Amino acid sequence: MWCLELLLPLLLIINDASCQWNVWVPRDISAMTNSCVVIPCTFMYPSGIRPYRGIHGIWYFGQPYPQLFPPVVFKTRTDVVHESYKGRTKLLGDLHQRNCTLLINNIGTEHSGRYYFRADLGGANMYTFPDYAELKVLDQPNIDVPEEIVSDESLELTCYAPDNCPDMTPEIQWMYTDYLPDPEFSSDYLEESNTAVLSSTLTFTPRPMHNGQLLGCRVYYPNTTLVYERLISLDIKYAPRSVWVNVSSEVMEGSSVMLHCEVDSNPPPRISWMFGDQELLWDTASNVSLSLDDVTPAQEGIYTCVGDNGYGIMNTSLYLAVKYPPREPLVNDSVTVLEGTSLALHCSTQGSPAPTLTWLKDGELVGTITADELSVLDIVEITPQGDGQYRCLAENEHGRASSSLNITVEYAPVLLEESKCTVVREGVQCVCMATGNPEPTIEFYLPDLNVTINETDGRYNFYTHTDGHTSTGMIKLREKGERVDNGPAVNVHCSISNVYGRESVLLELQQEKKYMMAVIVGTIGGVAVIAFIIAAVRYVGHNNKKENGNPRQDVVLENPALYYSAVKKDKQNLRKKVLKTELLGSKFNSILEETTGEDGDYQPVGSMAGLERQELNYAALEFIGARSREGASGRGDDGSNYTEIKAK
Repeated sequence: MWCLELLLPLLLIINDASCQWNVWVPRDISAMTNSCVVIPCTFMYPSGIRPYRGIHGIWYFGQPYPQLFPPVVFKTRTDVVHESYKGRTKLLGDLHQRNCTLLINNIGTEHSGRYYFRADLGGANMYTFPDYAELKVLDQPNIDVPEEIVSDESLELTCYAPDNCPDMTPEIQWMYTDYLPDPEFSSDYLEESNTAVLSSTLTFTPRPMHNGQLLGCRVYYPNTTLVYERLISLDIKYAPRSVWVNVSSEVMEGSSVMLHCEVDSNPPPRISWMFGDQELLWDTASNVSLSLDDVTPAQEGIYTCVGDNGYGIMNTSLYLAVKYPPREPLVNDSVTVLEGTSLALHCSTQGSPAPTLTWLKDGELVGTITADELSVLDIVEITPQGDGQYRCLAENEHGRASSSLNITVEYAPVLLEESKCTVVREGVQCVCMATGNPEPTIEFYLPDLNVTINETDGRYNFYTHTDGHTSTGMIKLREKGERVDNGPAVNVHCSISNVYGRESVLLELQQEKKYMMAVIVGTIGGVAVIAFIIAAVRYVGHNNKKENGNPRQDVVLENPALYYSAVKKDKQNLRKKVLKTELLGSKFNSILEETTGEDGDYQPVGSMAGLERQELNYAALEFIGARSREGASGRGDDGSNYTEIKAK
């Protein structure tokens, strides 16, 4: 305030030179509620005017023109003022000294506004100055906050308190600064336009964590109860410092999934969801969610959330895995190859997780099991056994799928060991079996006759049959041919052929030794039976001699004729038994043939066959003086004695 006292006389000296109506008041002035304010004022009037009955003054509020009846703040002639100013105003200046300074006590916010001064020098010399002082009555201090507070940049905040009341001097204190990093405080006293302002400056470097936190400035007047406070919330701008998204996840094909993204930044960023280079969704907000419905394997991959607020950019990615069963494998086309060819079978599929691939041939495992989306089965120099269906089986925990192909192996004909000639009732039967692809053609060649037998020749009961890649040809030769070493002479060639080759083989009579064995066994069996019969006859005769007591005595028959008849009858019985024995030998041969698995339609062979055509020679037996024996002799109808010979 002491500055005002020095400044006013200087202004008066300067204005005397102009000799015009003029006033000087501060354009802006402020004060705290319930405090006081002094409005400095100096006026000038023309030097040629002589005040009449002294100099008087009036302060108006709001309007400078009396005819508009503005509220009277102060009037020197009377105490009549607006009721809101009663007892509150006082003129501090001396009007004769051209000082019109006004004091207003106990002011309120309703006193904020423009104040005009009117000079009254008497008579017609009255003048209302158009210049005004605008008073601002504050209920809280002012804090000067920058328009933009940026993180990690030094910040200065200034709190102001007006000091325009001569009876009270304010003090300033900052609140809620304990959490600030290394705060610094400084004070200053400013005078401008003949008004005074006390200020306090807080300096610190804000961090993103300080955004939204409160700071306060308290103004108080010592020895009074007047306290004023103001709180501000720090609006600190900072680039995105974190981008939160879902953790990488796995979903099943066809399901739905929600991807969340939350960005910490100020101001709120522009959030965009990216899939590769494609922007799927964006919005200006602190969080954005991306919804994916009926997910397909094509949507598997990296999803990136990008936050950009102009102060910086940040992004975070996640991987979305789509699980699904294996797709139908892709395999080679079915192929026909030549024996000895090498080839590679490829099987590829897709599945998540990666499926295992297994190669099967005709249901049997071949190759190795591969845990990959591609499997190659290498077949080196394929053989006829490689012919068949190859299936690639793909499996994972969600399902399985398979695809098949056929490999057809073509190869030259191969003669099978079943090819042979055998003896049958009608003659010789020859069978020729061969395998090949294409199916081989079979022909028989008789070199002795210089004859080739095939399907077009019906003279030799030619028969063919095809089963898959196996061909069978058969002929029956009605003539057995000349015998060589007691066996039939066979000279038959089998010719097999297809587009890849031809082969001719002499067919051997592989079963001839077996038939000879059957004949030998049959003959031995027949001879053994006959020997048994002869031994039995001799045994019976020997016993009869012992029973007669005189083995050396001749047997005298009482009736030779009757005796001969009985012996003849016994000869016939003996012949029947021999024939039965012969039939038994023949049946033995038949059983042997069945055991060897050969054709049973054969001609009788060997000694048994010769025996069938021989006559049985009988010996005449004379018994002289034979005696009868119970169970072994008897008497004929004519009373003659006879003896029976029985074989057991």
